Amino acid sequence: MGKNRKLKAARAALGLSQQELAQRVGVTRQTIVAIESGDYNPTVRLCIAICRVLGKTLDDLFWEE
Repeated sequence: MGKNRKLKAARAALGLSQQELAQRVGVTRQTIVAIESGDYNPTVRLCIAICRVLGKTLDDLFWEE
């Protein structure tokens, strides 16, 4: 899966910490850390929730080129 640099960049661009993003989507900070590091494959529902918070599409954040 690899690191999710697009998610990390989008979160940082909004000035959100991993903790703040986690709270907004209803997961633990460790879950966000694991998604960004590529150690956890999130559900589609969680992907959509993250996209809503960050104002991005699934393609923007989760599709591999």
